[in-house]
Amino acid sequence: MASELRDRVLEVDASTREHLQTHRRELHAVPELGFKEIDTARYLLERLDPLSVDQLQTGVAGTGIVADIKGGRPGRAVMVRADMDGLPITEAGDLPFRSTRRGVMHACGHDVHMAVALEVARALAGNRNKLPGMVRFVFQPAEEIAGGAKPMIEAGVLEGIDCVVGLHVWAGLPTGQVSVRSGAMMASADGFTLIVRGKGGHGAMPDLTVDAVVIAAQTVTALQTLVSRETSPRAPVVVTLGSIHGGSAFNIIAGEVVIQGTLRTFDAKLRPRLLERIAELAKGIATAMRGSCEFRLDSAAPPVVNDEAIAGLVAAAARDVLGTDAVVPFEPLMVGEDVAFFLDERPGCFFLLGSAPDSGPVLHHTAEFRVDERCLAIGFRVLTAAVLRLLEAD
Repeated sequence: MASELRDRVLEVDASTREHLQTHRRELHAVPELGFKEIDTARYLLERLDPLSVDQLQTGVAGTGIVADIKGGRPGRAVMVRADMDGLPITEAGDLPFRSTRRGVMHACGHDVHMAVALEVARALAGNRNKLPGMVRFVFQPAEEIAGGAKPMIEAGVLEGIDCVVGLHVWAGLPTGQVSVRSGAMMASADGFTLIVRGKGGHGAMPDLTVDAVVIAAQTVTALQTLVSRETSPRAPVVVTLGSIHGGSAFNIIAGEVVIQGTLRTFDAKLRPRLLERIAELAKGIATAMRGSCEFRLDSAAPPVVNDEAIAGLVAAAARDVLGTDAVVPFEPLMVGEDVAFFLDERPGCFFLLGSAPDSGPVLHHTAEFRVDERCLAIGFRVLTAAVLRLLEAD
């Protein structure tokens, strides 16, 4: 019966391909930022409701959706996670389904994740009598600001769940390949703000001021020594200061500068120490230069760590579907993902789905980001096969 069920739900016929492409394109055209995914949630709800799922919750963690499909046979409880939000980017290019929301774009593939999860839900719901266990589909808001996973957990989405699985399209992999890794596969992602305060004044009378721009400049340089001089060369760490804002005119000394940055590391013990040192160093420099500095942690997500046993099952499912050569290794990525919160609570696996267009990789989080839509069917087959294998695992 298990073999028959796999054959039925893994079939990618013309209808499945049409659904996958339609969902992806329609979602791509109406992206929304974190915790504002109102139209996105409505779209998902309108497509989940006809499936007669056993339980359908809306408004979870604000805009999230949770749908349970219970099988007719005993088995485990597996959670499938898909993220919903877009990025504050104006899309470039002339795709016929390009974003209709100026300044917002699905520039990281979350439209693909939702489309694949929707179609997996449709396939399983249509075969629920032969399905073992229960599958919970969690459509999560606000991944890009690491804000949605924790409130969904607090709302109880992990109650009764044995393991978690999810995928992420990856432009660094050719279409047709997937990567599964056990252990740490993505870094922690902490976003922080430094507010440097001095005393503004006339550009020609610097001795009567405390120049926040000069303090900020010293701070930017000094923070890089946390990587080069306070961290082992064998421990990958990134401190990036991506935004600096201050001042109003060429002849006015700024009284305040705001710096925004991010810390990335795989080491859960090193992470809090470095965050503490960022605050200490920035405050110390500001004080020494007669100013002050406020440190604020804006967002935080731990490293993404896959369970060895679950990752092994997912990799085996992918090899069964695609062949051994299509499942390739990869080095851990310094990007972050708040799926980490789910994987901290339950064993699970988050894997990469190759999506690079034939023209070559296009960077995530850019206005030019594109995916090869052939990855949709591949993602559907691998995710479905992984879910079925996890449902029946001992």
